[in-house]
Amino acid sequence: MMNPSTTPIRVAVLMGGPDPEHDVSLASGRQVAMALREDSSFAVSEHTIDRPDEEELLELGADVIFPVLHGPYGEGGPLQKTLEAIDIPFVGSDSRAAAMGMDKCETKKRCLASRIPTLEWTELASDSTCTIECPLVVKPVDEGSSIGVRICRDESELREARETLQKTHARLMAERLATGRELTVGIITNEALPVIEIVPKTGSYDYEAKYQRDDTDYILDPTLPTGLKEQCQRHALALWNQIGARDVARVDFIFDGAECWVLEINTMPGFTEHSLVPKAASHTGMNMTTLCGSLVRAALERHDRIDANKLARS
Repeated sequence: MMNPSTTPIRVAVLMGGPDPEHDVSLASGRQVAMALREDSSFAVSEHTIDRPDEEELLELGADVIFPVLHGPYGEGGPLQKTLEAIDIPFVGSDSRAAAMGMDKCETKKRCLASRIPTLEWTELASDSTCTIECPLVVKPVDEGSSIGVRICRDESELREARETLQKTHARLMAERLATGRELTVGIITNEALPVIEIVPKTGSYDYEAKYQRDDTDYILDPTLPTGLKEQCQRHALALWNQIGARDVARVDFIFDGAECWVLEINTMPGFTEHSLVPKAASHTGMNMTTLCGSLVRAALERHDRIDANKLARS
């Protein structure tokens, strides 16, 4: 491995991508690049991508790649498979864990395997009968940022939601609607961050509340029933380990007053000014430069360990 004290580590920050969260990815990627440039041990380049092939990624000349993409292609496995093929270290989960984290139905199965509370659900084929009673939530199986999420309070709303979403998404999931306090736990290199409570000004924590409005309140280390914070952190880490996530993730919960239910895991959460993992990391004294730098170094160290193991076996 190069000596970072003498030679800057070349970091290629990837952003954009073909998914609906393209603009969010651009905002996240720029924040990551800006933060890394505050550390003189990194030489940072920014790249807005679509679906690069192996040759295009190799031409970046990077020592490590930081793919700050959200959505099925950039976060859900396909980009990770290409990065694995060129054997350059990259930040984030491998292709297998990324695919499981993006697939909401698979995440539910992983929750059940680890006895993590999760709401009743069913996958909806185009001609299947929904076995979840209204009120419920219908959502695409493999989208993030609340894209396509529809709350259905009766059968007519359910029919309309299915007809609309099935035009653009092959797989949908119906989930029992739970209301209550929205909580989230970020994870950095196997360590759970403090709980954050999300309090939208109006309605639900949808795409607009996440990225386009400034009226959502974020309460760091909120007052919760005794033991609930620790329970959320345990369940977040259990799901992280169950899918084999690495480097960074965020697990979202809903607390209905009786049970805290896991909703989903994000294996490349946002890094925008509104984003929750940087907020939680800051609460522990870790600024964006330290946070992003730690993720880059974790990717490099993991790659070096893999190479050393290969060498030892040869």
